[in-house]
Amino acid sequence: MSKKNYYLSSEGILKRKENTIYFVNEKGSKPLPINKIYSIYAYGQITISSQVINLFAKEGIPIHFFNYYGYYNGSFYPRESLLSGDLLIKQAEHNIDFSKRLKLAKLFVEGSAKNILKVLAYYKIENNIKETITEIEKASKITEVMNVEGRIRAEYYKYFDDILPDEFKMEGRSRQPPTNMINSLISFGNSMMYSTVLSELYNTQLNPTISYLHEPSERRFSLALDLSEIFKPFLVDRVIFYLVNKKMITKKDFNQDLNCCLLNDKGRATFIKEYNKRLETTIKHKDLGRKVSYQRLIRLEAYKLKKHVLGMRTYDPFVIWW
Repeated sequence: MSKKNYYLSSEGILKRKENTIYFVNEKGSKPLPINKIYSIYAYGQITISSQVINLFAKEGIPIHFFNYYGYYNGSFYPRESLLSGDLLIKQAEHNIDFSKRLKLAKLFVEGSAKNILKVLAYYKIENNIKETITEIEKASKITEVMNVEGRIRAEYYKYFDDILPDEFKMEGRSRQPPTNMINSLISFGNSMMYSTVLSELYNTQLNPTISYLHEPSERRFSLALDLSEIFKPFLVDRVIFYLVNKKMITKKDFNQDLNCCLLNDKGRATFIKEYNKRLETTIKHKDLGRKVSYQRLIRLEAYKLKKHVLGMRTYDPFVIWW
């Protein structure tokens, strides 16, 4: 039986009866068979019993929590069952050894930049980003790599106005809070991407707190930020362009205050549905010779990173090949 992601967008209670979880709200009770749950994304105010948490821990099911604004708040991350002391030491070594960390940081930015180029090529947008990409190799510090990444993304965001209708103009990137509709969509999508990558990291032996491009932090799983950079152009931005240009998301799907613009419940539900549809989409893998889902590509990327830190194969970042 294949497992799937569950998205809880309303207020409710998660209860357990034997090996079935029930989501109970004002509309009734919906069963969530434990052997069908891959990850849970909670966007409403959720009450959870210790029995539910114990079952999630036993079955290795992460649950990601988002606040009222749709921003990632935190996760219940079950105790890791896939442990490797050797891998942990190698991961840490690749962070502590500056040359090894710098190499990985550059590869993450390079992969992200190449996927950005693929997105722009799809929309037939001429750009100068290739020239900026050449500066990645010249960087001698992590901060310099981040600077190049920031300039690539700033240039990339300028072209959003060429892809989207006038009412969704970018007008600069704003985050906390987003000040217009396109910034709201980007922030919401990036939060989803981060939690999706975190779920995939849980199913590998990699420690999600040891990162290379982003600084490791006590309050975040920074390796998920590293890998998210590679997939955001392909899995977040393309979803945004599709939903807006197809008029599946319009001005009516946002709540706008004086200095804040956020997706409303209907807008979030539309975005989540399309995002999950993309995750479940399959493509024939050029190396494996079989079909894999877009979500599986993230897990495969984590495996590639694992092989790199173990010295088995040099990491080659994922770039869209179709």
